[in-house]
Amino acid sequence: MYIGVIGTGYVGLVTGACLADLGHTVLCIDNNQDKIKQLKRGVIPFYEPGLEGLVITNKNEGRLHFSASMEECVKKCEIIFICVGTPPLPSGEVDLSAIEHVCIDIAKHMKAYRLIVEKSTVPVKTGEWVEQALKKHAKRGIKYDVASNPEFLREGTAIQDAKHPDRIILGVDSDRAAMLLVKLYEPLNAPLLITDIKSAELIKHTANAFLALKVSFINAVANICERTGADVLKVAKGIGMDRRIGQDFLCPGIGYGGSCLPKDVSAYIKLCEKVGYDFKLLKEVEQINLNQRKVVISKLKKSLSRLQGKNIAVLGLSFKPDTDDMRGAPSLDIIKSLQREKAVIRAYDPVAMDNAALLVKKIKFCEDPYQALSGADAAVFVTEWRQFGHLDLPKVKKIMRCPIIIDGRNIFEPKKMAQLGFAYFGIGRTEVS
Repeated sequence: MYIGVIGTGYVGLVTGACLADLGHTVLCIDNNQDKIKQLKRGVIPFYEPGLEGLVITNKNEGRLHFSASMEECVKKCEIIFICVGTPPLPSGEVDLSAIEHVCIDIAKHMKAYRLIVEKSTVPVKTGEWVEQALKKHAKRGIKYDVASNPEFLREGTAIQDAKHPDRIILGVDSDRAAMLLVKLYEPLNAPLLITDIKSAELIKHTANAFLALKVSFINAVANICERTGADVLKVAKGIGMDRRIGQDFLCPGIGYGGSCLPKDVSAYIKLCEKVGYDFKLLKEVEQINLNQRKVVISKLKKSLSRLQGKNIAVLGLSFKPDTDDMRGAPSLDIIKSLQREKAVIRAYDPVAMDNAALLVKKIKFCEDPYQALSGADAAVFVTEWRQFGHLDLPKVKKIMRCPIIIDGRNIFEPKKMAQLGFAYFGIGRTEVS
């Protein structure tokens, strides 16, 4: 099948590369000419494990192509995925302007039947709006269908998620659209759920809202554990053994970040307000998440009494491991809070420092964790990169001015850290002196 993918961000490029790897011919479109030139040379604009090799292989074998021409895409491709950005507006609602521009452009170039598929995360009823835009701008008599096929990719494991999905959601309003998408995904042999478009759109937002709820719930429990002497990791394991609950996303720490969960929770709240429902539970999920970043600063102040002039090492900047994505990263709030307290910050992240440098100023980016930790009055672990769990801890204690560790992701064991002579503070962990 000949597939068009509009947008070469995280979703678009991974989707295009993985569909090409299934044997389809894929044309990826982007209005950024420089990005298209880079992709044609095999240069990937962001970090995602395994993606570079996948893109280069399928490009060299003639299945994956790149262009800035929407006309070319609409002319050649029967199925067209919309994978453009849907950033949050100041109100918390979703900015659909990029989707609008794309729909108008597609409509103007359509000369035969096309299936237009929402892949970007959008609010429920966007499909209706897309169909109206197409109808308004397409030539009379041109047939088309609109569908919703939400993505469930996790940054850092996006290729695995695309190739081995736990479910594929197809929101369609016609048998023709359903047949085309079932055929497209047939090689994956994955569970399929065919729904109406509105239900498919709502599935994506609801899934992310529920995952955010699990994170905020266990973080609230972590705060209770600190007040009672319980250990949140043991509590999380105990409740997660219940099949109805499960272990996934019961990860206490400094809260969720990224481009999806914060945006989707906020958008869901706004959607509910529009339809006349006050989703108080989600509002509290959002507030708990924001408060978790303050917990780190509170622990630092308790340990150091004041932060002005103190050297603080910040380990990990991306919102999660195995990505260079800084969107919604808790590190940004923590760094800004430290700067308001006039602390001196040295930071390290394996892949995200270039992106971080565009967002935060007046901090020193270090070549490795030890350079950041050298002479530090305290260290804050913000992202749970695997290499942090393998640090030479006796060396860390020796090079730090004060061996104070604020472990925002519970990477280390409190008892071991105490034995090594650290003043260690995790999230929801029993303090050991």
